Formats: sequence, structure tokens, C-alpha cells
Amino acid sequence: MALVKPVIFQVVGYQNSGKTTLTFKLIEVLKKNGLKTVTIKHHGHGAKPDVVDQKDSTKHLSAGAAASIVEGGGRLVLQADDREYCLEEQIELMKFFQPDVILIEGYKQKSYPKLLLLRDKNDFDLLNTVNNITAVVYWKEDMKDGLIAKWKVPSFHISDESAINWAFQILEKTIHKTDDKI
Repeated sequence: MALVKPVIFQVVGYQNSGKTTLTFKLIEVLKKNGLKTVTIKHHGHGAKPDVVDQKDSTKHLSAGAAASIVEGGGRLVLQADDREYCLEEQIELMKFFQPDVILIEGYKQKSYPKLLLLRDKNDFDLLNTVNNITAVVYWKEDMKDGLIAKWKVPSFHISDESAINWAFQILEKTIHKTDDKI
């Protein structure tokens, strides 16, 4: 089976900007249209993500294993500990699953094409610090004119479902192409 090069796309913004909700909706649309999607989420709150303490895989890690996989009924759960994994390593790991799309939630400073969520005008600093923005989703109507005037990328209100359709169309057009440009 030949490996295909997946499209990598990011959803970024500050905490509580709607990243997870938008990512969830995009995954649903991609799946509905037959595209295999994997996700990487940055747990940017400074602590380790939660694990189920009483499961064997967690016990294996506590005993000193560097990583543990549990598989059953078509589900595979991987846990790894005692090391930080850079985004590029995580992407390489996810390529094993032969996805059409790798959606990344977070990692604002990485250079992959991204959709940026802005809650209010205080978040406008992201427009100057985040690169490769392909579209913006904003929360407040009074942000629209400033975005359109300064940024030449599509802009959508948070309640506008066409943001999801736009992202889907861009990803669908790019699937299985050899260059990384969206």
C-alpha cells in the first residue's frame, strides 16, 4: 500500500476561543465526505494531559515503561511519558495511520497553514505573531471591518457555518497533491 502525503492544517487561537468546537465540526465534515483525519492537540496549560490512573497502560508507565499501547476491538491507545515530543515527531507518528488530513489544534508558532480564531480585539496581536494564516474566525461583529481592511484572507463570524465549509473545500482540493501549499 502506497503512503500518501497528508495535508496538514492548524486551528489556532487563545484559550477558550472555540478551537476544539471548530476542530470537532471540521472532523465531522471530513469524515462525512470520506476523508480520513487524525488530530494532534497541544495541551498548552503547562501540565500533563490527564490519563486514567487505574488502567494497565498507566500502571506500565508508572513502573518505568517509556510508552505503552493497548489495543482491542479496533481501538489503539498509546501513552508515552518521561519525554516531550516535538510537533514534527507527533506528525511522523500520525502518518502511520495513513490519513488524508492531519488537523493540529494549537502550536500557534508552527508554519503550517492555519485558521485563526479571535475572541475580541485584544486577540488582534495574533495577526502579527502567527504566520501562514489562511482564514480568520472572529467572535464580535465590530471586528469584521478591521479584519477585512487589513488582512486579505477570508474572515468568518463564529456563528457562520461557512467557515467549516470553506476549510473543508480548501483541504479537499489539496488532498494528495505533492506540494504543501493551501
